[in-house]
Amino acid sequence: MSRLIDISTTLRVGVASDPPMMLPEIAYSGHAQGALEMAAMFAGLSPADLPDGEGWAVERVRITGTDAWSWDAPFPYTARRFAETKDVSLLWEGHKAGRARGYCHLEKLGNLEALPSTGFTVSCFPVKIERASAGWTRAVAILD
Repeated sequence: MSRLIDISTTLRVGVASDPPMMLPEIAYSGHAQGALEMAAMFAGLSPADLPDGEGWAVERVRITGTDAWSWDAPFPYTARRFAETKDVSLLWEGHKAGRARGYCHLEKLGNLEALPSTGFTVSCFPVKIERASAGWTRAVAILD
């Protein structure tokens, strides 16, 4: 029987991002608010008519496709080096590696300490976003 180990980090407000302007934003709307929205949508419905007076709950998420915690140097370091040298080749060094030879670029992995040094397969299920420049994935390690 195979065992799965989740190696994705949890998307949360305030998770480390580089540059900081790319912090994820999550707006939460609870079940009580959802009940009010449902009552407004369905004529004659009262929140009290719903089980436990609760409607839907919604999370509205705004994230970027990358965070540069990878092969690329942190943005503040790269910005300083670029300011000194004006060397454009410093920008996105890791992301450019796939131009010469394709590779799979994964960021924001976690729980890696739970993995053995060998003997596992990684499966990544990307979120399909039309016209996206990048996308986040749910990554799991599969151990036999």
